[in-house]
Amino acid sequence: MGTNQEIGINLNNAFAEWLNDYYEGLANLPSMNLAMLHHVPRMLERELEDEPGKGVALIVVDGLSLEQWITIRQVLLEQNQSLIMRESATFAWIPTITSVSRQAIFAGNIPYYYPSSINTTNKESSLWRQFWEGNGLSRLDIGYKKGLGDGDIVKAIDDTLNPGRTKVLGLVIDKVDKIMHGMHLGAVGMHNQIRLWCQEGSLNSLIGYLLDQDYQVWLTSDHGNIECYGKGKPSEGAIAETRGERVRVYPTPELRDSVASSFTFARKWEPIGLPKDYFPLVAGGSSAFINKGEKIVSHGGISIEEVIVPLVKFERKTR
Repeated sequence: MGTNQEIGINLNNAFAEWLNDYYEGLANLPSMNLAMLHHVPRMLERELEDEPGKGVALIVVDGLSLEQWITIRQVLLEQNQSLIMRESATFAWIPTITSVSRQAIFAGNIPYYYPSSINTTNKESSLWRQFWEGNGLSRLDIGYKKGLGDGDIVKAIDDTLNPGRTKVLGLVIDKVDKIMHGMHLGAVGMHNQIRLWCQEGSLNSLIGYLLDQDYQVWLTSDHGNIECYGKGKPSEGAIAETRGERVRVYPTPELRDSVASSFTFARKWEPIGLPKDYFPLVAGGSSAFINKGEKIVSHGGISIEEVIVPLVKFERKTR
């Protein structure tokens, strides 16, 4: 094992202990702090109040890690020197899977409040509308579209964005997540594929178009990803409700504990802010619930790479 890998494992072990002590406090912070993804819509709401003439657009790049954002940032700057990026980071929801963490963004709320859709993303659009209608906007002011990333994104949102009318826009780009789930070349392969995709220019065009249409443009991600190695697969039949490579979710703590006893690399995660009957077992370090010796890029666990995600505001240099 190389020194860098050892440092990474030690860092993530320390981070896991830190999360154990402080994660619950993060979830309970007021939204002004922007500490977690479910705080993002409240921040956008304040942006709308501060500049009522402008709309707000949120681009969620599913599965984009902080280090992969750096790859994207370099390409965007090559493509457009007038772009200013105000960069920060925030915490994803644990387990770091789309149905938990991406939904928190669009609901503007902790996962505890959307138990009926905790295993799907089908309610995202209605949760997003619910949030904004609850804050005084009408249905016609609100746009949402997912499944973006291939081809011309600006053209693809033509039926969703009504310039001058749509006040808030939520967009999901799932290209990075698709790259990840087909990736057999590890973290290096991920960076190369993301760079190639970004060089095609559709993300740059989207950001430019939204700025042209007078939107305040933000980008974030629902979770990152990590290169991980198989340590064995639980043969648990139907008892796990989520069978991810970095997380398993059980309906009772007893079922989770019975599996945990055989998988010492995994950590019983306290269901902070999660619906009842939802008990995660998360993989530690760079281990995964897959066949021994296999290597993949995945997400669901509590590594720094999965939990801390980019939060970026785009602006233009004024001449």
